[in-house]
Amino acid sequence: MKILVTGSAGFIGSNFVMEWLSENQGPVISFDKLTYAGNKINLASCLSDSRHTFINGDICETEKLVKIFNDFRPIFVVNFAAESHVDRSITSPKLFFDTNVMGTLSLLEVCYKYFQNLTEENKNKFKILHISTDEVYGSLSKGDDPFTEEHRYEPNSPYSASKASSDHIARSYHATYSLPVLISNCSNNYGPYQHPEKLIPLTILNLISGKKVPVYGEGKQIRDWIFVKDNCEAQIKILKEGEVGQSYNVGGENEKENIEVVELICDILQNIKPAPSNKPYKDLISFVKDRPGHDYRYAINNKKIKSNLLWKPKESFETGLLKTVQWYLDNDKWITEILEESK
Repeated sequence: MKILVTGSAGFIGSNFVMEWLSENQGPVISFDKLTYAGNKINLASCLSDSRHTFINGDICETEKLVKIFNDFRPIFVVNFAAESHVDRSITSPKLFFDTNVMGTLSLLEVCYKYFQNLTEENKNKFKILHISTDEVYGSLSKGDDPFTEEHRYEPNSPYSASKASSDHIARSYHATYSLPVLISNCSNNYGPYQHPEKLIPLTILNLISGKKVPVYGEGKQIRDWIFVKDNCEAQIKILKEGEVGQSYNVGGENEKENIEVVELICDILQNIKPAPSNKPYKDLISFVKDRPGHDYRYAINNKKIKSNLLWKPKESFETGLLKTVQWYLDNDKWITEILEESK
């Protein structure tokens, strides 16, 4: 079955495409705007694959989307296309609402018109998976229960507000038009191909370059972390076996303080690539002023996807983090190209 993957050249999107092809799930149409965070080099292993077609474009480009649907006739759609960096949303909020809200609306409207003209057989197969974030639920205190799918939306940044808006649009298209939409809210992803502006790759690259590692506040903010391959496997499960109209939370069951994450990376590098100066990597940790509206804690309750779809994460945080650090050490060429194109 053909699948259209928007935002396919980004971090999670590219990993999803590779996972889909590795499982031989069917042909993929990749669609990406190729901003600083989306790069075709993330898809290098797929570009010569006859099952994979890449198209450059923006999900706000309705005519281009219509042509893709008419030409390729996908049965599945997965929407990863989004601006996702909280710091950038604070300085450029409109960009986030343009892409995450209006882009989602544009995609769903095209999907709806396409869906109306499908045969009954294909209508029963067609599904749209909208990828969202746990940040839409707001912030938890240390003793609060983790987020369930019924948790109230309380976004606190322009990024999470834009994603919450897109979730509501997706839900409304199912409720109003019976469009077969599913929603996934996942926790913090980490792993290969993540842009160096994010906490884990930023920490790895700064440490091996001998640069200071900035940590907001006292680094006590808590996040649930999931290895990107585990998340991609979960998304395929949701798309193929999930109940239309439902939301599924996806987490790694690894709650860590930010400072703990940074210190674990220091420990891994100390063991496999000691600094030339022989000084401890932890000496490079630098606490900086906290960002506005910084959520304290995110935590995911995985019960629904584990019981209903029989999925659970395979990687512990320690095993996934070791694989991630090693990947960045082994991929100098990718790092150089990404940093050069981000200037």
